[in-house]
Amino acid sequence: MPKIGRVESYIHRRLEQEKLHFVLLDPDDVSPETAGKLAKMSEEIGVDAIMVGGSTGAEGEVLDNVVKAIKENSKLPVILFPGSHGGISRHADAIFFMSLLNSRNPFFITGAQALGAFLVKRYGIEPIPMAYLVIEPGETVGWVGDAKPIPRHKPRIAAAYALAGQYLGMRLVYLEAGSGASKPVPPEMIGLVKHVIDVPLIVGGGIRTGEQARAAVKAGADIIVTGTAIEKAGSLERAKEKLIELNRGIKG
Repeated sequence: MPKIGRVESYIHRRLEQEKLHFVLLDPDDVSPETAGKLAKMSEEIGVDAIMVGGSTGAEGEVLDNVVKAIKENSKLPVILFPGSHGGISRHADAIFFMSLLNSRNPFFITGAQALGAFLVKRYGIEPIPMAYLVIEPGETVGWVGDAKPIPRHKPRIAAAYALAGQYLGMRLVYLEAGSGASKPVPPEMIGLVKHVIDVPLIVGGGIRTGEQARAAVKAGADIIVTGTAIEKAGSLERAKEKLIELNRGIKG
């Protein structure tokens, strides 16, 4: 039986104390220098981990340089959030080894995972099995991942997929509205999914304000992922203000 690794253990320990805030940085949108500064700022504010990845192009030297810059400027765990098998960096601490369960294309359910598995093992990156579900509108990740986005007004469909993911052995469930989504995942959906699963629930996409983050946590989310609101802040000063606002919404 595979042992739970260091980063996953850290997540569970932190969840015993409070809800968690992960910041997602896309190497397509931030330079290594900016990523390092945002990571340092995130750690100072109380963010719990940095996720790195994107739906398009976040791989190779571009990905490596961003991960290294984050590691040089912060002690927070760096978790890969790959769009495909190319989104793997030997410099990261862990990887969300995720299956896009509501994709129409088997490549995003098991194909990319098979192509990346040996590389994850060779690099010694900690894999964290995760059920990944794209919720309307889905945005870029929905289009790239050929997903059949779960309708916002159909929480039972999301709950069924989430429970199936848990029964398949996945140790996290992620509800994703899509980076830059006009609206976050509905609280009613978060609540029903949390009611039926026994593993931590991650929610991301479209969360731009402390109020939206607070609503997701109140509904049952264990981990909130923010990214676009911080990357698009326009300046490091504004990014810091937004990080503080979001973090307060999550942790109270």
